[in-house]
Amino acid sequence: MAVSNQSSKSNDNANNPSLTLSAIRSDISSPHSPFFVGKEFLWGAIAGAFGEGVMHPVDTIKTRIQSQAILSGCQNQKNILQMVQTVWKADGLAAFYRGITPGITGSLATGATYFGVIESTKNWLEKNHPNLSGHWAHFIAGAIGDTLGSVVYVPCEVVKQRMQIQGTRNYWTSVVMKDSARGKLGSPVYGYYSGLFQAGCSIWKEQGPKGLYAGYWSTLARDVPFAGLMVTFYEAFKNVTEHGLQRLFPNSNLSMNSTLEGLILGGLAGGLSAYLTTPLDVVKTRLQVQGKTLRYNGWFDVIQKTWSDEGMRGMFRGSIPRIIWYVPASALTFMAVEFLRDHFNEKVDDGRLEGATSISVDKKSSSLPKAA
Repeated sequence: MAVSNQSSKSNDNANNPSLTLSAIRSDISSPHSPFFVGKEFLWGAIAGAFGEGVMHPVDTIKTRIQSQAILSGCQNQKNILQMVQTVWKADGLAAFYRGITPGITGSLATGATYFGVIESTKNWLEKNHPNLSGHWAHFIAGAIGDTLGSVVYVPCEVVKQRMQIQGTRNYWTSVVMKDSARGKLGSPVYGYYSGLFQAGCSIWKEQGPKGLYAGYWSTLARDVPFAGLMVTFYEAFKNVTEHGLQRLFPNSNLSMNSTLEGLILGGLAGGLSAYLTTPLDVVKTRLQVQGKTLRYNGWFDVIQKTWSDEGMRGMFRGSIPRIIWYVPASALTFMAVEFLRDHFNEKVDDGRLEGATSISVDKKSSSLPKAA
């Protein structure tokens, strides 16, 4: 009987093309389908790696600015222009791209897990726990995606940041290691890293898993609030923009193009969130770049010593390059999400499945990826 019913259902579907097409659309757009999840992982990995590759020189300057207290003490710290000049004079263009391989590797992991996990988690929360819908669903889903990605991201971040502050071999061995030999307080004591694999093996041999996962909790403490704030600000900016257009043009249906909206408002949301979470980024960076000679014993110690030695300015070191990094990265990410959503909807509405992207984002509560 079961076989007969199944056969009958297959015949009905074959005789009803619209029903079959509808079922295919439903399967493709379902956040639980392999097609959907696989595409989400792919798009997220590409977006994360692209953003890291393009903005890596800015991240290098930010890392060096935030690490000055460890390398050279708290006095006479350089600003952005001075740091750019110092890096260029000492190491040339190559120094700005030191650590790009572990940076891209970590961004591949975080981008893939964020895209691949957040939509299905958000939909599951909204379906099974309606009281957690909206911003809470985004926040929790983002936290889960960040946590899963951090297993790969944090070791890559440790390697990346140590390679960024090292610059060329000549600079590291002739300047920094000499200071370490003189017993200068806080100077990191580790050899020069020639690449991702060699650096990982060296850190594991000298410090074990504790070294590779240095600053793990501070990384999560930075990224979870950042993801929540970015989504919240973006949705708030969208509501303000819509309200403003209605006030200015009350008798029209004028609205901002969603792709342009993602570009402008996404950049603003990312930049503001990046600035507010800069103190958490300072804590993470300083914990990860120190070596066996520990200047800081945990993130509370980083906060206390940074505040005592450098004040509020120290807590927000690197905020400008951090904003410079996140504004274009977030703008492009939000723009892509809005564009892909509209593109996907257009394909389905026209009855064409060729080339349809798997991103599925609600207009009222879009789910957004993490920037690097």
